[in-house]
Amino acid sequence: MLNFLVIGALVLAAAYVYRIKFDATVQAERVAKLRSEVRRERDDIAALRAEWGQLDNPGHIEALTKRYLHLKPVAPTQFDTLDRLPERPPQDVATDSKDSIGSIIENLEQPGSFETTGSIPAPAASGAPKE
Repeated sequence: MLNFLVIGALVLAAAYVYRIKFDATVQAERVAKLRSEVRRERDDIAALRAEWGQLDNPGHIEALTKRYLHLKPVAPTQFDTLDRLPERPPQDVATDSKDSIGSIIENLEQPGSFETTGSIPAPAASGAPKE
């Protein structure tokens, strides 16, 4: 009877060891798969960084702006001295209004509404600058 108990214990121990080995194999495969995914993600990140570096290149951005924006060069007459800036912006927004942006848009048509930006008035038609 004792021999059967020892043989039964050995069979159970072998089954338990086999189960542990099987779980370890499954975990090793999972780790290998995760390492492969991490390696692939790092490669993708490196490729995206390289692409970002190319897209962030000032020469590339300049070419795109020339191609799509059609900007005009800045003229020296677009600048003015700081003493010509208004002291305080006018109160275009009514304090009881809930839509402050809408109120500003409605007041754009009123004369003097562009003074808040510090814009330089357009030169006279004669070509001589205003002073």
